[in-house]
This record gives sequence, structure tokens and C-alpha cells, in this order.
Amino acid sequence: MTAVTAGRSTRGIVDLVFRARELSIVAALAVLVAVTAAANGNFLSAQGLKDIFLNASILALLAVGQSFVVITRNIDLSVGSVVGLVAFTVGDVLAANRGLGVGVAIVLGIVIGCVCGLVNGLLVSFGKVPALVVTLGTLYVIQGLDHAIAHGRQINAVDLPRSVLSLGNGSVLGIPYLPLITGVVMLAVGYYLRSYASGRDFYAIGSSPEAAGLAGVPVRRRVMAAYLLSGALAGLGGVLWLARFGTVVADDAHGWELQVVSAVVVGGVAITGGVGTVYGAALGALLLTTITSALVVLKVNPFWQQAITGALLLLAISVDRVLALRVARILRRRNARHGS
Repeated sequence: MTAVTAGRSTRGIVDLVFRARELSIVAALAVLVAVTAAANGNFLSAQGLKDIFLNASILALLAVGQSFVVITRNIDLSVGSVVGLVAFTVGDVLAANRGLGVGVAIVLGIVIGCVCGLVNGLLVSFGKVPALVVTLGTLYVIQGLDHAIAHGRQINAVDLPRSVLSLGNGSVLGIPYLPLITGVVMLAVGYYLRSYASGRDFYAIGSSPEAAGLAGVPVRRRVMAAYLLSGALAGLGGVLWLARFGTVVADDAHGWELQVVSAVVVGGVAITGGVGTVYGAALGALLLTTITSALVVLKVNPFWQQAITGALLLLAISVDRVLALRVARILRRRNARHGS
């Protein structure tokens, strides 16, 4: 067996294992929906399903960006604060300039997000500062900046242009804009990661940054790109947050970074890097959102939402470890068989 054939075989085994992981999330979603619908038939009503997808859209969008970072064996804890900063800053600008439309809002939000991502990327990739330390620091800096800009004020829906509010509540062919935007972004990013050599570089970096560097992968530039994408999608998420809820304060999206990381890990993206897909991350976001909606419908104490999320996170990490060990064992056996 040639090296190329062996490499393809290895990737095939890994892809098969983690595709099964994504299918297990779909199965868990189906069971959860069936049980909740049996207890309350309104759960599967048109409005109920619309609310679930609307609530999952922003979380899934952030999970797509976070996946890029986690795949490179890093993390971005600043996404929640970026969403809050963008939502209030863009809302403040639109309230003062009612003639501006939704296009300006989206561009401004993405630019602010890219600036935040650029700071994170520079410090992590070129400054060689641990990602956990950098993004935890920028989380607090951005939160402080948001509070300084807000100064106790609140943005109200009546102050915003109609086109922005339509983005959060409108639809095309009965499908809300928010899930459509998230779906398009997810498919584009997923296609890029799987179909382009530069996309596969992110997985190589996550598997072994040193080996990727020796193979000619521009590690620093790729890590920088991952943080830029995460920041850009967090900026877009901030605009969608503003459009969805209309009323915005400085504390919006506070603590969402943990939900985003949970969605990514539950969705099968290994926290140790190198493994996972944006599709799985989006499914993880949908699962967590559905759990929240199901608990509300079943009138369960909200405390259990956090407890269940934590349990799923621990289970996902444990499953990742077990799968990694099994894949390594299979590969060792194959290598030993072909080496003899």
C-alpha cells in the first residue's frame, strides 16, 4: 500500500467514526423531540419549530466560527462579548442615523468583529500567548468597552430602521432569514474546509502544529485566519442579535461563550483540535437549544438546563477520548499488518 493510499484510508476511518458521531446527535434530537411532542403537542407546531430554529440560529453561527478556532487546537472565549459589543454599537449608530439600512449594519458589525478577531489572532499566532489567556483577557476588555459605550443606556426596537427589524423577524418562502443565513454560512465554511487544501491545513495544525509547520503549512497565518473568521461571524451574530430582539443592553450575550464552546464540543469537534466539522457544531447548537425549549415546555426547573448541558459536555469529551483511542488502535493494527 502506498503512502497516499494509506493516508486516504486513514482519513476514511476517521471520517467514518465522526460521521457516526454526528448521526448520534441527530438521533438524540429525534428522541428528544418525540418525547417532548408526546407530552405537549404544541411543541411541533409551526410556531414552535420556527422559534427553535430562530433561537438556534445565532448560537449555531457562532459555533461555526468557534469550530474553525478549536480545530486548530485553540479557543475563543471572547465571542459572547463581541456579540454584545456589536449589537449595542451598531444599534447605537442606527438609532442616531435612521437612514442607514441593513447592509451598512451587517458591514459595520463584521468589521468590528474582525478587529476583535485580529487582536486575538495577533496575540495567539504571533505573540505566542496561550489562547485561553488571550481570549479571556479580551472578553473582559470588550465587556468593559461595551459598558463604557452604553453608559447605562438601552437601545429600543422603535429606534431602529424597519429593514433591520425585518431581518430578524422576516422570512422567504416561509423560512425565517436567520436560519437561512446560518445555513448558507455553515455550508460555505464546511465546503471550504473539506474541499480546499488550505482548508485541510486547519486540521493539520490541530493534529500537530509542529508537523504542519515542517510540512510547509503557514501555521501563523492559518491561526490568524481562524480568529478573523470567528470574529467576523461573531460580528454578524451581533447584528442578527440586534435584528432578532430589537431591545439591546450592554450585558447582552453575556456568558454565551460557554454555550458556544459546549455546542462545538457536543457537536463532535475535539477540544484537542484536528477533528470535527462545522455541521456537527451546528447540530450541537440545535441540540442544546432544543433541550432548552423542551425543558420550558415540560415546565422543568431552569437549573436542569445548565446541569444537562454540563453533563453533555462531559459525555462529549469522554466520547472524544474513547473514539480517539479506538482510532489510534485501529491505525496501529493496520500499520503493523502492512509493515509485516
